[in-house]
Amino acid sequence: MLVATWNINGVKARLDALLAWLDERQPDVVGLQEIKSVDEQLPRAELEKRGWHVETHGQKGFNGVALLSKVAPLSLERRLPGAPGDEQSRFIEAVYALDGGRVRVACLYLPNGNPLGTEKFTYKLDWMARLEAHAKTRLEEELPFVLMGDYNVIPQPEDVREPAAWTNDALYQPESRAAYRRLLHLGLTDAVRAASDAGETYTFWDYQAGSWPKNNGIRIDHVLLSPEAAVRLQGVSIDRHVRGWEKPSDHVPVVVDLRA
Repeated sequence: MLVATWNINGVKARLDALLAWLDERQPDVVGLQEIKSVDEQLPRAELEKRGWHVETHGQKGFNGVALLSKVAPLSLERRLPGAPGDEQSRFIEAVYALDGGRVRVACLYLPNGNPLGTEKFTYKLDWMARLEAHAKTRLEEELPFVLMGDYNVIPQPEDVREPAAWTNDALYQPESRAAYRRLLHLGLTDAVRAASDAGETYTFWDYQAGSWPKNNGIRIDHVLLSPEAAVRLQGVSIDRHVRGWEKPSDHVPVVVDLRA
C-alpha cells in the first residue's frame, strides 16, 4: 500500500503534472494540499475518468486539501476539531479498506505562521495544539493511522540547507518545533527519518534565488505514522524529479510504502 502527500500549489495550474505523476506512481491514497479551489471547480472529471475517487475540502484562492484514492472511503470528515468557527480549509480525513484491513488517513495543511509577532503565528500554534489533541484521540483507537501533509515545520537543523536563514521564520521557531516534537512524543513515527537519516533530505525548494539548482531546500512535508502503521513501514521515497518538471510545485511528493 502506497500513501503519499504532495502540496500541489494549485491543482488547476499543476493538473498535467499531477496526472502524469499519478500515472507514474499509482499510489493507493494521495493527500494534496493548497489545491486553491472551491470543491465545485476542482477538475475532478480528469481524475475520475482515470479511476480516482476524489474528496475535497476546498477554499477559493488559497488553502484547500484533498484525498485521492483508488477505493472509495468508508467514512469521511472535514475540518480539524476544536474550533467550530475556523473557516480555513486545512484538514480532511478518511477511513479506507486497504490491504485487507481498515486504515485511517488524514491530510493537513498546517498554517505557515508568518510574520512572527502577529495573530498568524498564534493561529499556527493554536492549530498545532488542536492537531495534537486530535491525534491523541485517534491513537486511542489503535487503528493504523497516517497523519500526513505540509506541516510548515522544519523539525531539526539537518532538515534545512541553511539554518541561519530561517532563524526569524515561523517554520523554524522553537515553539513550532516543540509542537511537532509533542506529536512524536504521543507515539507517532516520522516515516522519512525512520527510513533514513541522510542529510540534504528536502521536500521544498523556493522558486526564488535559484533554490532548486542550488539544492537550497527544507523538509516540511511529513508523514507521521501510528504504531499500528509504523510496523508496516517498508520504505519512503521523495520524488525529487518532479521538481524539475515544467511548471512545478515548489514541493515534491513524499511516498510511503506500508505493507500488511
